[in-house]
Amino acid sequence: MRGGRHFFPLLLLALLRGLCHGREPAPGAVTCGSVLKLLNTRHNVRLHSHEVKYGSGSGQQSVTGVEASDDANSYWRIRGKKEGSCQRGTPVKCGQAIRLTHVNTGKNLHTHHFPSPLSNNQEVSAFGDDGEGDDLDIWIVQCSGTYWEREDAVRFKHVGTEVFLSITGEQYGHPIRGQREVHGMPAANHHNYWKAMEGVFIKPSMDPAKHDEL
Repeated sequence: MRGGRHFFPLLLLALLRGLCHGREPAPGAVTCGSVLKLLNTRHNVRLHSHEVKYGSGSGQQSVTGVEASDDANSYWRIRGKKEGSCQRGTPVKCGQAIRLTHVNTGKNLHTHHFPSPLSNNQEVSAFGDDGEGDDLDIWIVQCSGTYWEREDAVRFKHVGTEVFLSITGEQYGHPIRGQREVHGMPAANHHNYWKAMEGVFIKPSMDPAKHDEL
């Protein structure tokens, strides 16, 4: 069974019941192991993936932006560059290398030197199995303070290709009509700011089976 599928019932339970309130090491910080949705602040869409592959480029699982706030395919788990490098419940630092794992499919947010299908920027896909992919799954969190705070708009810069996770508004047709293209852009600009939204934020003092509702 995929790690994402195993985790999702716990996620729903936490969202419905708001289990446990532990002590935070950094008030309002996004923490390792947390599951959240990411909102592009310029285009007001959430980072999303699903079991639909690109018909061109890499042919890997597509990553898009969706307007709906309640879509279960928009949850991503914060993980370290490698296992053990992002200890569960510790606040994510500005400048830290992370992986973003799609909860429902267990694939990691990924980019590589393929053109994106609509804008001809750099394709962003979801890659790997059960949370394990390769070195092109690693992103640096860019923010202005010490930690990635929940209220901050942050950027994600890809380690391998140095592009920023971005949306510029291009929309797909069938079979994912209305969803926006997500891609990588070489320049830091207003199209690549993201904010933590709905989610389950793990705290150090919490039992591993329990979670805290945002």
